[in-house]
Formats: sequence, C-alpha cells, structure tokens
Amino acid sequence: MKVGLTGFSGSGKTMVFSALTGLRATAGERRALLGTIKVPDARVDALAKIHNPKKVTYAEVTFVDFPPPKDATRKAVLDAEIVTALRDADALVVVVRGFPDLAGAAATPAADVEAFGTELVLADLAQVEKKVERMKKEKGNERELALFVRLQALLEDGRPLRLAGLSADEQTALSSFAFLSMRPLLVVVNVAEAEVAKPVPADVAAAAKAVGAEALVLSAAVEAEVAELEPADRAAFLADLGLTESARDRFIRASYGLLDLISFLTAGEDECRAWPIRRGTVARKAAGRIHSDIERGFIRAEVMAFDDFIALGSEARCREAGKLRLEGKDYVVQDGDIVHFRFAV
Repeated sequence: MKVGLTGFSGSGKTMVFSALTGLRATAGERRALLGTIKVPDARVDALAKIHNPKKVTYAEVTFVDFPPPKDATRKAVLDAEIVTALRDADALVVVVRGFPDLAGAAATPAADVEAFGTELVLADLAQVEKKVERMKKEKGNERELALFVRLQALLEDGRPLRLAGLSADEQTALSSFAFLSMRPLLVVVNVAEAEVAKPVPADVAAAAKAVGAEALVLSAAVEAEVAELEPADRAAFLADLGLTESARDRFIRASYGLLDLISFLTAGEDECRAWPIRRGTVARKAAGRIHSDIERGFIRAEVMAFDDFIALGSEARCREAGKLRLEGKDYVVQDGDIVHFRFAV
C-alpha cells in the first residue's frame, strides 16, 4: 500500500518526509523517494509482553515523496509527470505551509488546500472528458456513459469524485482509471514549533471537509528533533510542548486509516504480528495474507477479540468463557481480531 506525499513549494514537504521516515532527502530532489514506516500498535506491544516472542512485527505503510513540478515558477503541485506518478498511489497526503516564508509572507494553508483540490479535479476532468467524448462516438454502453456524464458534471462543478456518493459496484468499475480526486486525502499543516499543540485552524478544517479530506497539524522541525532523541527522553520533550504523543504516530495511524486498512493479529512464542487487510476482508482471504497455502486449504478460523483476550489473560480462559469463536471462510475479520487459522494442504 502506497501513500503519495506531495505539497506546494516551500511547504516543508521533504522535511516532513525525512522526519517521518528517517531518510535523508534533499529539497528539490527530482526522484520519487520511498520510505516504509511501521504503524504503531499498542495491541501488538501488549501481546508481546504476554508471549515474550522471538519476533515482533508491525503493519507497515510505504510513503512516496514525489518531486515538485519541473517549472518551479508555477504556483502548483502537479504537472503531467507527477499526475502520472500519483495515480499509482492508494492515498494522497498534501503538506501545506502553516508558517511565514523566508520573506515573512503569511501562510495561506486553507487557500492551498482549495488550490490542490482544484488541481486534482482538473486532472480528472481532462480524463473524464476524453472518455465521454469517446463513448458518445462508440455508442452502445448507455449505463457507463451515464456514470461518466454524472462524474463530468460533478468535476465541472469543482467537486472531487470522493464526494460523488458512488456505490461499491461503481467504485469497482472505476478503479482502473485511478482518478486522483477519488483517492483518500490527508491534509498536513506544517506549523512552527510554537503552534504545534494547537488544533487544526478552523478555516483549514473547513477547506479539508469541503474536499472530503481529513486534516492534522504537525511540525516537521519538532518531529526531526524527536527523531534524534533517545526513546526515554521523547515523552518529556513532547510534554514540554503540550503534546501527549508524537505527531508522527498520529500521522501514520491517519494514513493507515486513509487506506481503509485494519489489522488482525497473530500471537505466540515465535512471533506477535499485525497483518494489514482491507476493511471487509473475509477470513479465507485474510488467511492468504499469511500464506497462499493457508487460503487454499482453509478449514476454519479460531478467533478471539483483543479486548476479551486481555481481560481474561489467556486463550484457555477465552475458550472456557466462550470467547473463542470458530468462524468459517465468509466471516468478515474485524480490527483487532486475534486469529489462528486451521488449514490442510
């Protein structure tokens, strides 16, 4: 799963990427940079304390830091090359500047959110217009044409496709087109250290809501400092700033949620692990995340809710209390389920 990270020039996007991933990137870099980040999960930590496993494995998200447009004079994020690259991302993050620039000019984050949303809409509109024109000439697929005409009207009104209210079948039918304004979007307001404990500004929150996006505040400078500290010193440093946790952790969890991912858990002496799956995945498909042989030979899933396991303290007690369930291949796996798959090959 890939999250595309982008932003206007001067937003501090590359510094955000470096602070989050620990990778050193150079501002103005012309290559897309990839960084994989572990998703913090207190449930995995709790299971590890109980089982003391040989290995602990967290879910991961891959972030792609896309380069700025080649024409640095344009007040824009996207050019044709970046549009093509972004279509490969499963979700998008746009970093907007929340601090004065080097010349002292005030930040305009709400306007930047609106401008970025407009860029995505225009990129999709060009694609939809070509499709509609072609279908009108070909004739014969009125239902698909009606859908694209509806999308065109929405885009011409300046609204992103994530607000189209598409059915599951319509979303599936459109998946191969990789529309950017349909991608889940997270707005990151990069602020100065003094503003880091404040909530998302009301106008930015409103602008994000208008394009169907979520928003959060972080300070790339603060996150860079946190990354340099020993783990034991981080809590005190964050507390001095009025924070209870690193924005990095909030950002990663928000990105994970953008992808509509949940985690089921496996636990034992060898490994405690979070396995990312799409929300709504059935047990047999979830088994395939571990190994294709388990999916092919699926017999049943033995399932405990994480909260039940922690409250009762062991699998045996969950079984005695009737909290260990036997589920079939069509069971929809829930976030935090502790699962043991039975299979035969």
